[in-house]
Formats: sequence, structure tokens, C-alpha cells
Amino acid sequence: MNRRGPARPTLGVAAARGIGLFPRYVPGGPGKTLRAGPDVSGFFRCHTEFVQSAASILIVDDHDGFRAFARGMLEAAGFTVAEAATGAEAAEAARSVRPGLVLLDIQLPDSDGFEVARRLVAQAGEPAQAGGPVIVLTSTRDASDYGSRISSSPAAGFLPKDELSGAALLRFLAAS
Repeated sequence: MNRRGPARPTLGVAAARGIGLFPRYVPGGPGKTLRAGPDVSGFFRCHTEFVQSAASILIVDDHDGFRAFARGMLEAAGFTVAEAATGAEAAEAARSVRPGLVLLDIQLPDSDGFEVARRLVAQAGEPAQAGGPVIVLTSTRDASDYGSRISSSPAAGFLPKDELSGAALLRFLAAS
């Protein structure tokens, strides 16, 4: 106990236990470590190491309305969501966000989704099954309109926009 009161978890969650007056390494889950240390002000802050989250999704679509609709639905399902409107923005967002899944529109203004999928996999430096993002192509058109391009792409599969749901994306994550 000190002038601020007894030491107790600051966030009230299991991963935060031990953060307080006596900082120490605390496991925060598989591959994740939380640590706390006093900064110059004497207050404690939490530092986290990067861990790719399967619950983070990057939506890549040039239609603002679809991105807003998908974001609302997926956030309500418990996902963390980032957005990009073009293939170039997708590459930049994937570097900073490191999503577990990319919901990728096939028809983008600067390139098609098949090319963006190849770039994202190359950027990750490894196949999707080994730790890169799971890529799910999407379109308002039917999958048969794209022939074998979907199966020959590095994407995990195709999901029509009108079938988008958190449960559908969880199935892609579970299968990879």
C-alpha cells in the first residue's frame, strides 16, 4: 500500500493482474506478453508486443456505403475493423494493422482484387495458412462470373456481399 492505495489490477481483467505497484511480466495469452513499468511521471503504463489478431478485419472496398454497413455488422459481432478504399490503401493498412482477415472486393478502382490478394500475400512474406492474413474475396456478382480466377488466387475463398456476416467470416478463419 502506498499513498495511492492498495495495489490492484488497473483494468480488472486477467491479463492486467500484476500491473500496479509491482510490475512484472504477465502472460496475456498465447504469444503475447504484457509488461508494465513506471515512466518518468511515476505512473504505470502498459506496453504490449504485437500479436496478430484473428479478430481484426480489414475491409477493402471502394463503396463507402458497403464499408460502413460491413463495419457496423462486424463490430457488432465483436471484430476490430479497419478500412481501405483502394488496393494501394489496402497494402498500407495491412502493414500497419496486420489483420487476421482481409475482406477484399474484387472490383477496385486501381486494380482488381486478385492482384491485391497476390500483393498482400507477398507483402506478408508467407502463405496465408502460415501466418499471413486470411483473404476472402467478395463481390455483388456471382462467383461463377470469375471462373477459375478465385480458386487460382491466394484467397481462402469467396463470399457474396449479400451473405456477409460475422459467422461466415469466422468459418473462413476456422478453416485456415
